Amino acid sequence: MENCIFCKIANGEIPSATLYEDEDFRVILDLGPASKGHALILPKAHAANIYELPDETAGKAMILAKHMATRLRDGLHCDGFNIVQNNGEIAGQTVFHFHMHLIPRYEGDQVGLTWKPGELTDEMKEEILAKVKA
Repeated sequence: MENCIFCKIANGEIPSATLYEDEDFRVILDLGPASKGHALILPKAHAANIYELPDETAGKAMILAKHMATRLRDGLHCDGFNIVQNNGEIAGQTVFHFHMHLIPRYEGDQVGLTWKPGELTDEMKEEILAKVKA
């Protein structure tokens, strides 16, 4: 996509701190990191979100996330890990090119990725099952 900044980064048109690259992906350090080692997995082919992402690319992205999370954990000795992927503005997506955040977690890091658990009522459960279950 012509004006997509992540397409330009993923395809090497804009310099980045690249941790990994292959024919389908580039993994870079995030310029606004939530924690030390926060990285992004960027597919080289444009897809705005997970709904547009080809199944094969989605599978490769998850395998790459596992590989890179392990490398980051081993190299940085973090205490835990978040893998985050947002779809749509309401979900926190700010760049509309599919990407995955790899966020190393450290004891006391103050990274806020939690929510207050709600309750799954019987009524809500039945509605969701009726509308979504395959």
